[in-house]
Amino acid sequence: MIPSELLALLPDLATFARVVETGNFSAAARLLGTTPSTVSRQMQRLERALGTRLLERSTRSIRLTESGAQVYRHCRHMVEAAADAVDVAGHLSESVHGRISLSAPISYAKSVLHPLMDEFLRAHPQADVQLLFDDRELDPVRDPVDLALRMTLAPPPGLVARRLGAVRWMACASFAYLRKRGVPDHPQALRQHDCLYLGDHADDNRWVFRRGEEAHTVQVQGRYIVNDAETRRDAALAGWGIASLPEFVAADALREGELMQVLPDWSFEPRAYSGPVWLLYPQNRFLPPKVRAMIDWLTTNIRS
Repeated sequence: MIPSELLALLPDLATFARVVETGNFSAAARLLGTTPSTVSRQMQRLERALGTRLLERSTRSIRLTESGAQVYRHCRHMVEAAADAVDVAGHLSESVHGRISLSAPISYAKSVLHPLMDEFLRAHPQADVQLLFDDRELDPVRDPVDLALRMTLAPPPGLVARRLGAVRWMACASFAYLRKRGVPDHPQALRQHDCLYLGDHADDNRWVFRRGEEAHTVQVQGRYIVNDAETRRDAALAGWGIASLPEFVAADALREGELMQVLPDWSFEPRAYSGPVWLLYPQNRFLPPKVRAMIDWLTTNIRS
């Protein structure tokens, strides 16, 4: 393929990478500011130029062919190289500009990160932020994100990991509920209460409490089972029982005196979504000013 033909294909190759990453033509079109029909024509043109089928299409989804998977790996590196070239220019001017993408578990992104973004955007008027609410463990090397926040005891190897504190859980209830049903003075007393728990897994209603060397596992029950922390908080405020909540979700209601922590002398240990919070990004890779600015902002403003 002659250089002029190759250069003509670069926009289509970049679009192909976005189609794969977003999962369909419509989402890619929204990201690129174009139409699904334009994206479809680009994919047809690219397949003709390469002489191979890249995508298997259905009415609802797309799937990479074997050839498409190989081409995508190179396209991803091409797009990353282009982004780095743009970032180098930004680095040389030392200005914070361009899009910064970061992912975090849904409740944490909503309660902790989102409130911090308003001031960051005002402080950096040339920067854009893409905040991804995602409970999957995204990888800044493998996935199209600059930064990823993850809750784990041990951060994954091969990435820089900056600790941003930790997530602690607690059991909380409204004062109205506790006046009516009584305040439990021991984990086993929770058996006599309505409790609000996740329900994602069969043992989500098995709550573990520790105090020193003493540990108790209690199988709780309740009328409302919901796998969203903010909704459990709202249900607790409405008096539907004692809720399992991350501290960052309960904090405002505790501060305003709308909720009370139950069994404060005990450590509440949930199945998951707890422990140290790590900010992850690639090792030995040029960090443009925009990413460095976000790292500094998060490490300065997140306290636990």
